[in-house]
Amino acid sequence: MKNSSYKSPIALAGLLALLLLFITFSACEKDDPVDVQQDFSAIITNIGNDVILNTYEGLADKAALLQAATEALEATPSMATLEAARQAWAAARAPWEQSEGFLFGPVDQEGLDPSIDSWPVNVTDLNNVLSSSNSLTVEFLKAQEGTLKGFHTIEFLLWGENGDKQVGAFTAREFEYMAACAGALAADAAELSHLWDPTGGNFIENVVKAGEGSPVYVSQKAALEEITSALIIIADEVGNGKINDPFSQEDLTLEESRFSANSKADFSNNIRSIRNVYTGYYGGNGDGNGISVIINEKDAALDTQVLAEIDAAILAIESIPGTFSDAVFNAKTDVSAAQQAVRALQETLESKVLPLISGL
Repeated sequence: MKNSSYKSPIALAGLLALLLLFITFSACEKDDPVDVQQDFSAIITNIGNDVILNTYEGLADKAALLQAATEALEATPSMATLEAARQAWAAARAPWEQSEGFLFGPVDQEGLDPSIDSWPVNVTDLNNVLSSSNSLTVEFLKAQEGTLKGFHTIEFLLWGENGDKQVGAFTAREFEYMAACAGALAADAAELSHLWDPTGGNFIENVVKAGEGSPVYVSQKAALEEITSALIIIADEVGNGKINDPFSQEDLTLEESRFSANSKADFSNNIRSIRNVYTGYYGGNGDGNGISVIINEKDAALDTQVLAEIDAAILAIESIPGTFSDAVFNAKTDVSAAQQAVRALQETLESKVLPLISGL
């Protein structure tokens, strides 16, 4: 009778072959990379440096020019200096609206958004201040709450309730308030730019070093998710707030920038803010490394869709005839088309783009 532990030479050879195969397979598996993370540094750096920083620098520069223009209007009141101040307001408004696609970081943390852009204007309290004996300085205006300063208080003073204020209708006190208010706005814009700048508060480092020791973003994906979520937020605000509120209620007191008839420019610049971040360009700055690069690599058809919807939303807004105030009552089809175009973009960003970014 054979011993039960006995193995024939052929069986032993087979076992050895299987053992060698297992060892070889295991060694190969150890050499293969596991969960390799894609590096998005070029995209995050370009969005941070060439889009966000340059937008805020442009805002600071234009706000300083607005301050100078209101001071010139105060010193030499005329229709020419009034028109120059109005143009300076609109010029400063553009980079602010194009920054609303990334309202995170210092603009939120330091309360600069309400200081710069509170709406509506508190006309009752404004008139109380104008009739008071308070010294109207930049320091005084900086200490006031948001509805007594910022873009819209300056706008109200420059254009008046009906948008047709003449230079002879200004009081000396209004000129003084407006110049100080523009000074406070310029200070806020300069602070915001400084807080992001590498030589200042250096918040930009939290973005470009996401996942590499940044105390704000534990990973590059976390930074990309916040950037993408901010695009969704401004699309929602434009479609479901800025356009919808005055339109659905037929109430022009809910229309932002109505004194200057700048509402359509506000809306389209908000969507341009989305395009700037998505494409990785702001004006002549940027190298094209934006969210689009990631989406195109994962789903080229979706990237094409997003780009088309961005352009369609801008075109639909700009195609609204006349002023937005007039269109609310007399061009309802055009306003509705613009609103639906913005909402379509929001839906795509929310349901398709963000999930793809979150799945990186």
